[in-house]
Amino acid sequence: MENISEYLDFAIKIAKEAGSIQMRYFGNISSLKKKSTNIDLVTKADLESENYLIKQIHKKYKNHSIIAEESGLNKKNGNYTWIIDPLDGTTNFAHNLPIFAVSLGLVNKNNETVCAVVYNPAAKKCFYAEQNKGSFLNGKRIKCTSSKTLSECLIVTGFPYLHNKKYDLSFEIFKKFYDSTRGLRRLGSASLDLCFVAMGRFDGYYEFGLKTWDVCAGSLIVKEAGGLVTDWNNKKRPKDGKRILATNGKIHQEMISILNSEKEYQIFYN
Repeated sequence: MENISEYLDFAIKIAKEAGSIQMRYFGNISSLKKKSTNIDLVTKADLESENYLIKQIHKKYKNHSIIAEESGLNKKNGNYTWIIDPLDGTTNFAHNLPIFAVSLGLVNKNNETVCAVVYNPAAKKCFYAEQNKGSFLNGKRIKCTSSKTLSECLIVTGFPYLHNKKYDLSFEIFKKFYDSTRGLRRLGSASLDLCFVAMGRFDGYYEFGLKTWDVCAGSLIVKEAGGLVTDWNNKKRPKDGKRILATNGKIHQEMISILNSEKEYQIFYN
């Protein structure tokens, strides 16, 4: 039987090292590239961080596959796949806002995430989890909140880059949550949003239009902190990140009711 804790220790080590690469550039951005839109950015820090992570993984585990945000899929013959977001929150990073992270998740041949790390180097906060062993922040166990109704909750979300019909409707949903909660925040880093649910900073999180590298690691950290992660219709969490809902478990159904409250919201399932 393989030792998952060994993989987790390795992931923590290389995530922190990739974070050190990012901090050499933080506050000193010399070049930016645009991907799909003017606000979908990539920096040298993204690329160097990803290249470093890939190099270290292939050096240590030659038969492990990798799916990374900037370079895509590198398929191998082993039983494990690393899911990498080398710099989640690039726009924040580019504007000297210290809400960004390295995100690493390890998925087995059964499509289960077995360990995960999300590291925010600007704050030196390292979130991590191993399947069935709990979630931790800098060595201290973390847990989701016990809030039972949305009216006593603070939740977090994000918005997509593409300005289409879904984008317009997302603001209608935003208003419904804003009217039903103590407040709603938008921080710009999905992996940290999930970790903040896991540590009890937020009670719930929803978003659409994400990718697997945005949600893989953070979702396990929420689950191991006692939370619940599903699609918007309460089905098993989609690995592709198209629609994600993560909560303390107690407000989950109430959030699902809002996310599916109008017929026109079915567009999100197309």
